[in-house]
Amino acid sequence: MNIQHEQTDTKGAFFVEEDGERVAEMTYTKNGDYRIIIDHTEVSESQKGKGLGKALVYHAVNYARESNLKILPLCPFARRVFQRNKELHDVT
Repeated sequence: MNIQHEQTDTKGAFFVEEDGERVAEMTYTKNGDYRIIIDHTEVSESQKGKGLGKALVYHAVNYARESNLKILPLCPFARRVFQRNKELHDVT
């Protein structure tokens, strides 16, 4: 699975494309220089149950660790992933 990342001055997304179409995406908003807010995670019906959403959250966590950022998971899905995986709490 190839997770890609795009960002502007204020927003960003981690996503997976298949045949030129986004099949999974997690979006975030930058909150200052040291925090991102995960606001939405979506996986296409054809890809549900394959762990793509969780993989996107973990990819965002790795990005945050490398970039010295904190994450505020407002998206209900991302918030559940953080609640269930204590090893991610260092970035919240």
